[in-house]
Amino acid sequence: MNLDQLKFDEKGLIPAVVQDYYSKKVLTVAYMNRESLEISMKEGRTCFYSRSRQELWRKGETSGNTQEIVSIRADCDMDALVVEVIKKGPACHTGEESCFFQDIYQSEDHPSFSMDALYALLKGRKWHPKEGSYTTYLFEKGVDKILKKVGEECTEVIIGGKGGDKKETIFEIADLYYHVMVLMVEMGITPAEVFAQLASRHVVDHKVKQEKMQ
Repeated sequence: MNLDQLKFDEKGLIPAVVQDYYSKKVLTVAYMNRESLEISMKEGRTCFYSRSRQELWRKGETSGNTQEIVSIRADCDMDALVVEVIKKGPACHTGEESCFFQDIYQSEDHPSFSMDALYALLKGRKWHPKEGSYTTYLFEKGVDKILKKVGEECTEVIIGGKGGDKKETIFEIADLYYHVMVLMVEMGITPAEVFAQLASRHVVDHKVKQEKMQ
């Protein structure tokens, strides 16, 4: 796409919504001018324009919390961008993973949930044990107990799937998800590392499909 098609505002700026490539969480909203956008594309890392300082700034140039760019997309009106990144460290200057951490409203019918939030909760149970917590119990018993539960849940998923019981299979898959994530915390494996492995397989799969079509 020709950058001349983008619609910068009267100050020569365009809003950029920065999104985590793996979790799809919105990390921050910043602004770019044409120069910072060109630098971002050339260097493969986010470079913004600071409205307060009236100057360019490369994300992480002082903190080290850089953002490797995976993709940049424009909206239908060509006046806003979505920048997908692989972040190194927190995105927010407060130390939070995302700048959007202050809750204003949450529907009671649709409680907030994410795999990252579950992982953080499980991690908290490991380092800050809670009496009566099943998760704490698993960590206290150690990796052998955790692996045993992963094996048991795998078997339950197989039984549910073989029986064609969708509701039961969903229930058992959820149990398997949970116990696998407990194992991840125990071994120091992050969701981002798993997503990166899946993403690399997607690339390989895409290449295989192309080769078959030739």
